[in-house]
Amino acid sequence: MADAAVEVTGLVKRYGRGSAARTALAGLDLTVYRGEVFGYLGPNGAGKTTTIRLLLDLIRPTAGSVRVLGDSPRHAASTRARIGYLAGDFVVSGGQTSRELLTYLGRLRGGVPAARIAALAERLDLDLSRRIGTLSKGNRQKVGIVQAFMHTPDLLVLDEPTSGLDPFLQQRFVELVQEARDNGQTVFMSSHVLSEVQATCERVGIIREGRLETVAKVEELREQAQRRIEITFADVVPAAEFESVAGLHGVTVGPHPGGGSALRAVLSGSPDELVKTAARYRVTGLLAEEPDLEELFFTFYEREGRS
Repeated sequence: MADAAVEVTGLVKRYGRGSAARTALAGLDLTVYRGEVFGYLGPNGAGKTTTIRLLLDLIRPTAGSVRVLGDSPRHAASTRARIGYLAGDFVVSGGQTSRELLTYLGRLRGGVPAARIAALAERLDLDLSRRIGTLSKGNRQKVGIVQAFMHTPDLLVLDEPTSGLDPFLQQRFVELVQEARDNGQTVFMSSHVLSEVQATCERVGIIREGRLETVAKVEELREQAQRRIEITFADVVPAAEFESVAGLHGVTVGPHPGGGSALRAVLSGSPDELVKTAARYRVTGLLAEEPDLEELFFTFYEREGRS
């Protein structure tokens, strides 16, 4: 597929042999398009890191195929040069300063200007003069982010990229991803920080026990989610009339402290019928809590777990 940055077909990965074998991925099919930011979600052990290691040819598949930037990752050194990678457990030698390490890695990349490294470090509040062995986990993660972004790769593969960062620096990272997207780069990002996925990703894939359960736009997931609704009325309204509204659950009607009555419920799907029903009465207030991605994620997992 010409516009695909990542193509995965029938990907299987098993560890071990015989009855002790464990299946980490079970026939994964996935396409990530050039220029998009794709979020890859799932709990620990779902297969996220295994997928990433297979994309980068750090491990080999049991079955299936992988194409990255139009080529097989095991054959093309030139393709690897177009990838920026941040491992979930970023580990480097502690004896060097951050500047020394990043300068060395920049040379391996064909030459990254010192000004580019310094600009990224400044944005992340990283002191380049300190030895890596003296850095906290969060500061080592900053080094990892700089080395992934500094050569402006066509594809960024990021495995739990903001692990150890405080909320302020997580926002700086979100800005870097948004800039990469605007620059036409592709980002494949595994994350547990669902707020940053919601802020950056057009589509997300949810993986469960080695199987891709769904791929959808973030907005499509939001449309499937449940919203908590509170409508206040000038007078008392009959609960029974609202209990028949499509998608409305857990309807309660009671007195409102400001006078009149308050209807509280959970809404799935379109609010059209609810709005039309409420409009038969004098509405004094309306509150609809928009679900965030974290709520969507766990709602989806609970639903799939019951099926």
